[in-house]
Amino acid sequence: MTENLELYDVTFIGGGPAGLYGAFYSGMREMKTKIIDAQNELGGTMLFFLDKMVWDVGAIPALTGRELTDQLVRQARTFDPAIALSQEIVGLERLDDGTFILTSTAGDRHWTKTVIMAIGYGGLRKVRKLEIEGAVRYESSNLYYTVENLEDFRGKRVVISGGGDSAVDWANELEPFAASVTVVNRTDKFKGLERSVSRMKASAAVRTHYQIEMLHSEDGQAIDKVTICHVETGQREQLDTDALIVSHGATYEYGKLRDWGLGIGKDILAVTDKMESQIPGISAAGDFVSYGSKVKLITGAFNDVVLAVNSAKQYIDPHAAKMARISTENARFDELNKQFVNN
Repeated sequence: MTENLELYDVTFIGGGPAGLYGAFYSGMREMKTKIIDAQNELGGTMLFFLDKMVWDVGAIPALTGRELTDQLVRQARTFDPAIALSQEIVGLERLDDGTFILTSTAGDRHWTKTVIMAIGYGGLRKVRKLEIEGAVRYESSNLYYTVENLEDFRGKRVVISGGGDSAVDWANELEPFAASVTVVNRTDKFKGLERSVSRMKASAAVRTHYQIEMLHSEDGQAIDKVTICHVETGQREQLDTDALIVSHGATYEYGKLRDWGLGIGKDILAVTDKMESQIPGISAAGDFVSYGSKVKLITGAFNDVVLAVNSAKQYIDPHAAKMARISTENARFDELNKQFVNN
């Protein structure tokens, strides 16, 4: 059954920040490593936020999501892991020797001793769209569900609908570019770092307890006004706009992953303090996991995946060290250090 298949020590399902840093750290632990991702490029959820500024990664000054992704990919390649893209994994089989066969929707098979799930909030991400009749017609003009280029909004009157992290972050990022930014939210609660919320309230027009009710267009091609309605009083107002950004979050589907017996809850997987799932040999890390002291930051994902790799290493070899030696004392960096010195 495993003829012509190459056996790996650890396979990461997911090539976002957790999977990428995990591939680097597993290299430090001298593990033969593979990364599999359903998308056609590495980066995971970061690919949706390439132009957003990231401030909260230790020892790294502010940089864009694109820059952070590029650096994570470069770091992940340090020890030459195998990389398989456009591979949505749906099948899991445990062999008699304890190893696993992972199968993709295309029928490709991957053989591994351990698995680390780093799939974020799920393999399939579906953006929650604006539930107003006829809204879809404006998706090709000025109704947006993400922001790919800040310059597209220069000098425009921007209305943002939503109160999550992305809505707050986009309001702050667009402020230097847009003529005006108005944030419309059903409640007065905003997710995100306190500093980010305070900055948004100081620079944008914030309308709480309102929701978008109607879209208006003189030419039928682009939105030029929106009607907002107060959710408690029913009071209505019209806002002029050149661009409407809807940030209502997303739904995530796990599909056949739920049949694996991992114990996936509604949106996430409960793990032990060593990032272990209910299936021996399968660990998890990043936004996919939940435990008592979980930190929902990229730096938290890095810590998660270090623990997951350590669990995988000791699953393969119970006598292995509990963690990798630090880079300044790790022989795996000897040749790489010489290259830096010679350059």
